[in-house]
Amino acid sequence: MKLDYLQALKRIDEARGAWVLHGQEPLLEQNLIDAFRASWQKQEIERQRFDITSVSDWKTVFNALNSLSLFSSQLAIEVHGNIKPDANGLKELKSYLQHNEHNLLLVVMPKQDASSLKTAFFQTIDANGVNVALTANYAKDRQQILAVEAQKLGIKLANDAWQWLEQHHEHNLLAAKNSLMRVSDTFADVDIIQIDHLYSCLQDQSRYTTYDLNDAMLQGNLAQSIKIFQYLIASGEPMSLILWSISKDMRLLMALFEQPQNALQLGIWKTKVSLYQQALRRLNPNVFLAWPALLLRIDASIKGLGHENPEHLVQQAIASLCGRSLF
Repeated sequence: MKLDYLQALKRIDEARGAWVLHGQEPLLEQNLIDAFRASWQKQEIERQRFDITSVSDWKTVFNALNSLSLFSSQLAIEVHGNIKPDANGLKELKSYLQHNEHNLLLVVMPKQDASSLKTAFFQTIDANGVNVALTANYAKDRQQILAVEAQKLGIKLANDAWQWLEQHHEHNLLAAKNSLMRVSDTFADVDIIQIDHLYSCLQDQSRYTTYDLNDAMLQGNLAQSIKIFQYLIASGEPMSLILWSISKDMRLLMALFEQPQNALQLGIWKTKVSLYQQALRRLNPNVFLAWPALLLRIDASIKGLGHENPEHLVQQAIASLCGRSLF
């Protein structure tokens, strides 16, 4: 079964079997994970987390799914990674789905391409589990998602204010949510938030933004990029938003390298195409091989897993995008 983000939110408490979340919207991913964890805690469901770094890790996951502690009647296994089970793992998955009706396997993956979604793993999930694409491709979808966030904050926006907010953040849902939080704090007594409220609240929120960081990295200006990054950290910009911004550019550059004629179709703004093309000419394609693993390390360090410093790792990623090395 396939669900979108808002449909998935409504079914959290009843979730059993196998669910897969995949996409590149950090707000949607984090909201769903937070909702799942809150539901498990409310229902006193035991939770375990695994990070998949090799196919063999799936054996540990299925062993855990089939064994409960003495103090639990239900188990939720949260799995993060981009490696699918092999043939033996798929047999284990099908067996689990047929015989275990009470536990939940929640798999969190980055955005998947069309060929990946046609693999045996996703076919099994579509037929016997739940497949949730963390996407918001249309303005109507993004507004519905942000309207839920606004409702949580107790604010309402005028219709043209929604349009202004989306244009201001270039479809970045996480940045838009942070702006809703700012305007909620600043205009707590206002019944309907207008464009003027948003503008007065957000125009001076930061001397630099993540968009300035993106431009500096694409231009290969390492010194300016590090300066902007340090400013963003000092001004309280969420590390997850900075990671999203860096990850977006890395993925777009890798995609543009494979499809140099399809810049606009890949989602690159027309005014930015030349910047990405210049960056590609400057970069050695071999650096692309290290980017996925580096992004996973940054994500893990932000979540407090392992002992690496997320700021140091982000600076490595910035340097790599600039075509430089810190070491």
